[in-house]
Parts: sequence; structure tokens; C-alpha cells
Amino acid sequence: MDDFHSRDEQQVIRSAPFFEGLPGDAVDRAINHVVLRTHPANQVMLLENDWGNSVYFILSGWVKIRTYNLDGKEVTLNIVGKGELFGEMAALDEVPRSTDVITLTTTLIGNMPSQDFVHLLSAEPKAGIRLAKLMGRRLRQVNRRLRLRESDSMSRVADVILFLAEGQGIKVEGGIEVPNLPHRELSSLSGLARETVTRVLSKLEKKELIVRDRDLLRIPDLQALEKMML
Repeated sequence: MDDFHSRDEQQVIRSAPFFEGLPGDAVDRAINHVVLRTHPANQVMLLENDWGNSVYFILSGWVKIRTYNLDGKEVTLNIVGKGELFGEMAALDEVPRSTDVITLTTTLIGNMPSQDFVHLLSAEPKAGIRLAKLMGRRLRQVNRRLRLRESDSMSRVADVILFLAEGQGIKVEGGIEVPNLPHRELSSLSGLARETVTRVLSKLEKKELIVRDRDLLRIPDLQALEKMML
């Protein structure tokens, strides 16, 4: 898709939470060269060591951010969805990317040239603060997962579900909904075998701490799930 100019397309990219509350003229300049693209599921969007010439805003869908350990095993670092952005570190550092990004579902992405993103951060302090908060939240999540690496399997799977709820949870009647990810993704996020993840999810469901259907997983009571980890 070429650089967009229609009002509908502008409203789509403007809907990204990152732009909320920023001056309208600054947002207009920043999104002037944004390109909207729809990517199918399981498409590799970015590869480690690619150069960072764009920042990406997720307008719908889900992607995973992965790397590999020293043994060559895939490690999922994060799952991000609508309202999130990625690619900002390579844009700021002007170095090659440090991770791969793969779509989990059909995903609509807004590609912003790195120089436009950096200019927005330089011109609008609120944008810089918003980015700092985002990166701080991600760092806290990683630190929490590292602390739980030696915990029991129930706690580790519950933590992954809470991690998804914090980043991508949607409030609905009866709790919080998160994507019902394939067990291989939950396995990679938790560092547990897929069979262990499957067994733990069944236990959580029997305890009525989660409710699953094909696409979504609902958490009726976040506090109850958190207490289970204590």
C-alpha cells in the first residue's frame, strides 16, 4: 500500500495509543509517511541483524518477538498486539535489530520511517516519556519472568498468563480476555516443555482460574490467579 492520504486511513494510524494526547499537528507530521500493510499469519516480518529503518505500530493482530539461545533453541521474548509498537530500539540506536518478529495472526501494521519517529521524540517530550514508560514496563516484565525461572510449573504458566493480561488483556464482562496462544508459544515464554504447559492449563481450568475457548482465554479473577503463585 502506498503512503496513505485518505481520512479513514489517517484515523486508523491515529488510533494508536502512542499518539493519544500529542499535539495534532505533530502527529500529522509524524504519520505523513506511514504505510499501512496487512501481513498474513506466520510471516517473518523482521529478522535479527536487519537494519532498523522503520518503527512498527500494531493496529490489529498479534506478533511474537523471538531470539535463540546458545543451543539454537527458539526463545519467545514477548507477545505484542494492538496498540503496541516494536522496532524502536534499532531506530534509536541506529544498529541492526537484535530479534526476529513473526506474525501470529493476520496483522495490520503501520510502518513509520525511523527518522520521523526520532523527530517526534525530539520535538514532543510527552512522546519521549511515553516511550520510556513502555520500555520500563517491558523491562519489569522481563525481570519478573527471570525471578520466576526456578519456580514451580504452575507459577510459571500463571505468570505468563498474567504477563499477557498486563500487556494485551481486554476487560470484558466476567473478567479479562487474552489471546489463547498455541501451547508452543506458552512453552517458549515460560521455559517449560509443551506437555507441562498443557497439563498446567488443564489444572488451572479445573480450578476455574481460567476459561478457554478456541481463540481467547478469560481470567475471571486476576487476584485469585496472582494469589495462586504465592
